Order: sequence, then C-alpha cells, then structure tokens
Amino acid sequence: MKVIHSTEGFLQQHSGCVATIGKFDGVHVGHQRIVGQLLEKAAVFAVPSVVIVIEPHPEEFFAQNPRDCPPRLSEAGEKVELLRAMGVDYVYLLAFNRELSRLSPETYIQDVLLTGLNIRCLIVGNDFRFGYQRSGDFQLLCRYGEKAGFEVVETASCMVDGVRVSSTYVRECLARADFERVATILGRPYAISGTVVRGQQLGRDLGFPTCNLALNRRNIPLHGVYACTVDITLGEGEHMNAVGAANIGYRPTVEEDGKALLEVHLLDFDQDIYGARVSVTFQHRVRPEQKFESLDALKSRIALDVEEVRQYFSGYRQ
Repeated sequence: MKVIHSTEGFLQQHSGCVATIGKFDGVHVGHQRIVGQLLEKAAVFAVPSVVIVIEPHPEEFFAQNPRDCPPRLSEAGEKVELLRAMGVDYVYLLAFNRELSRLSPETYIQDVLLTGLNIRCLIVGNDFRFGYQRSGDFQLLCRYGEKAGFEVVETASCMVDGVRVSSTYVRECLARADFERVATILGRPYAISGTVVRGQQLGRDLGFPTCNLALNRRNIPLHGVYACTVDITLGEGEHMNAVGAANIGYRPTVEEDGKALLEVHLLDFDQDIYGARVSVTFQHRVRPEQKFESLDALKSRIALDVEEVRQYFSGYRQ
C-alpha cells in the first residue's frame, strides 16, 4: 500500500481508481464494510482502490477550543496501518485547510476526484456533505457522475444489535468504559499507539515510573486511570508484552491547561524503552481523572490505583 499526500503523478501510473472518502475515525466495522465494497468495485473496474482520508478532521480545523471538537479515536498513522492491513492500494491523506473548505462542490469534484484521480466509481454515504459550507451532497454527486461518467454507490449501512455503527457511537461507549462493546464495534479492542517520549520524570519521583506517549490529537476519548495491556516494539522488530496502569488526560494536579498525555506504569517491568513503539489496549476503568490537593495525595492514590490494576490482572489471567 502507498500513502500519498497529493495526486501528482497518480494518472501517469494508473488509468483511474475506485475511491471512498471520509474521516475514517476509528476504522470501525462500518468503515470496514465500506472498504470491502471498495475492494470489490476496484476488482470489477481493474483499477486501484483509494481511501481518501480527510486530515485533520474539519471539526478540529474550525474549533477554537481544542476540547470543543469530537474526541479523536485514531491518529492519522493509526488509520493508515489499519487500512494497510485490509489490503487497500492507496491512502490519500487529503489535507483539510481553508483553501479546501472554500472550494465549491463542483470544483471539489473536478479538482479532487476527477483531475487528480479520474475516479471510475465513488463509494460514499447518503449523508456525505462536502464543499463550501457543506453545500454538496450525495444527490449532487450522482448528477455529476451521470455527466462525467463515474458511478456513485451508496455505502452499506452497518448495524450491531440494532444500533447503527458510527464513530460517535464508539465515543459514547468509550465514555462509559464499555470496552467489550467497543471491541465489538471496532472489530478489535480499543488501543492507542505511539512512540515513548521522555517526560518530566514525575512518575519516577513519585515511585511509579511511566512510559509516556504524546497524544497528537486536539481532544481525547478517554480520561482517567485504566488497567491496560501493552505491546512494545523495539528495534529489529522485537516485541515485548506487559500490563500496566495507564493514566490518560491533562494531569490537572501538576499542570494547568496542559497537553493531553498518556502515561503507563508497567507492572514488574524495568527496562529503558525510550523511542520504542507501543500500543496500549484499554481493558478496565479504575477511576476518572481528578485533581489532588498535593503530590503526596496523588502518590497515595497512585499506589491504590496500581494495586487495583494488579488485582484486576490477577483475576484476568485465571
């Protein structure tokens, strides 16, 4: 699979493509069904499959306060890896910016879909909106397709236990810490991946060293302390597994208006993993995020959190 950031040179290699477009936040089972449609149509037309992923999300771009936009389930790199595993030929990371937001729907179709990609078939939901002030819709795409010679196919809906699958529904389930339900909707347990960075060493000073992941998202879907499993990828493709207590949030006890951070205290683990790629899978919520009156109070609470996580995994392994 190839990741592209523009369509320059695409038609020098291919006569066209079958495409779908959206944010694909979470790449849940509904998105997976769309990708299945995409791959089937691409085989019929004998052209590459292209998933056009809008980055950043328009809500993030326009939000003045980061926490006013919907919590992001997946960073761009996580979406790419999930789509790669599904056998997509191309992921086109379409930069959402002011210029793109001001394109008329007709110019959007011509410039983004036809001139650069020569789409033979576009697969989108009937609620898809695009172009200046979201004035373009599914019906316009169908009319334009009839004139320009490309097919427009409505995405298949996806229901789980009578509920329509959506990224919004995933966020609602995460907010309730219903990780079993989330795993059903995503087709996998919910995880956040990233590279271990050097933090302020506060956890070590408190007696609970952590591996820290910077969260490159404007809003986060989880807040608090969780029991988690951790997959660690070192150099040369070496893997290690661990369990731990994860704190995700804004650290209100030690920072005002801090950036979101994911910190994981790995149980019975003593190894330098700075720079390693880790995937943190959330299993159980211990408590919500809270502000403590002192570092001593925070330290006491962390000790209780870690003990609860130990107890959870003691039962988990039986």
